Amino acid sequence: HVQLVESGGGSVQVGGSLRLSCVASGDTIGRYCMGWFRQIPDREREGVATLAGDTTASYADSVKGRFTIGNAKNPLTLQMNDLKPEDTAMYYCAAAKTASSLPYLDEKRYDYWGQGTQVTVS
Repeated sequence: HVQLVESGGGSVQVGGSLRLSCVASGDTIGRYCMGWFRQIPDREREGVATLAGDTTASYADSVKGRFTIGNAKNPLTLQMNDLKPEDTAMYYCAAAKTASSLPYLDEKRYDYWGQGTQVTVS
């Protein structure tokens, strides 16, 4: 059973930067697919950036050019630059052990989730 712990969230001004980190324990995750998701109240969880088993990265259109997912899976990082108010959300780290035909940014692909870290941009 994999445990995921996120850190690095906080409050930042528009245009600022934050770096999120996710530490995994409980299993060797070299072959896992890893990802960052975010959620605001009353909205579905949204895929932000993912790292496939072969470390190929995928990004949501809304963050391309601004966010960068690290190429290491543990710890998994997300560098967020040029932050906007619409980036305000709870950010979650996720891990997928089993292969799936679902898109990498689809939350249903993932088996394990962290507790989240809040990012507020104002």
